[in-house]
Amino acid sequence: MATPIIMPKQGQSVESCIISKWYKKKGDTVNIGDVLFNYETDKASFDEEAKVSGTVLEIFFNEGDDVPVFTNVCVIGTPGENIDEFLPKDTNFIVSGKEEPVEEEKLPSINIESEKILKKNENDKIFISPRAKKFAEKTGIDYTIAEPTGPDGRIIEQDIIAVQQGGKILTSGAKDKLTGTNLEGTGLGGRITTKDIDAGKIKDSEYEEIKHSNVRKVIAKEMFNSLSTTAQLTLHSSFDATSALEYRKNIKLNKDQLGLENITINDIILYAVSRTLINHKSLNANYFDDKMLIFNHTHFGIAVDTEHGLMVPTLFYADLKSLNDIARESKILAKKCQERSIGPDELNGATFTITNLGTLGVEMFTPVLN
Repeated sequence: MATPIIMPKQGQSVESCIISKWYKKKGDTVNIGDVLFNYETDKASFDEEAKVSGTVLEIFFNEGDDVPVFTNVCVIGTPGENIDEFLPKDTNFIVSGKEEPVEEEKLPSINIESEKILKKNENDKIFISPRAKKFAEKTGIDYTIAEPTGPDGRIIEQDIIAVQQGGKILTSGAKDKLTGTNLEGTGLGGRITTKDIDAGKIKDSEYEEIKHSNVRKVIAKEMFNSLSTTAQLTLHSSFDATSALEYRKNIKLNKDQLGLENITINDIILYAVSRTLINHKSLNANYFDDKMLIFNHTHFGIAVDTEHGLMVPTLFYADLKSLNDIARESKILAKKCQERSIGPDELNGATFTITNLGTLGVEMFTPVLN
């Protein structure tokens, strides 16, 4: 029996997610627990696992598509099964050669289009969507050098955009003479001309290009917005931490006997601030243009550095938790961020943010709220 796989809803405020990577393609056999695709919200990314076994009968969306939650993303079943009832609504997806007219100005970004097969030579074929071909012709890009990332090796629009961003744009006269892809263009806007091809200007790359994930794009946008809309005032002072260090040393020596977590300096800072902040309510607040929200409990945003960007999970009701609870829960939140399993609802609602860069040898810094 054919079973649709939907785009999950991660968090109350999430309305759509972007498919960042497909791990399976049409025709692949999958088992329960196999990772089908990775998707991103504006704060985190997740892997979607297969909940049924079978064959991938159809994939409705490409990598990079923004898909509304609860929309059918693909179908798993037995080869030959009819999947018409599972086609996502409000898209121009085409099945079995049945094509419905779609007005040019109404083409949605969520789209898998019919294939047009273009011959490169006798033994080589190029699969490219009409939308990608049209964009390539409009921008003067040779689509034959694009790296296909669509289903079944199809070149899609984002592949043409990748070529454009990489500088491989050709004049119309150079298209038929291209003999290599690593050329330095001397034409307008960096376009590769027939002169460049004839001269054979092959140049080794001087840098490595790494595409931003959608999560990193959002982080950069929010950090810039934070700098633009908040007053940057940093005060520095120091205190004698001898007692705190001695206390941690004693806890570390006896943590097994006492059944305690590995309590770090950061945990002690969190605990101390959670108790102190209640006496300074104006600091435990959110500021808006016409009002302030002053909170009766402390909900800490804890800055966590991960390989996919800065994340700030929230430790709720820190003022009601013991030092041991704070140590345990903060480590759980950090691990979930690093494993990319943190939920959007766990990245909202902080009333105060704490960052400790002391472990990196940093003595002072200007914080920027994420």
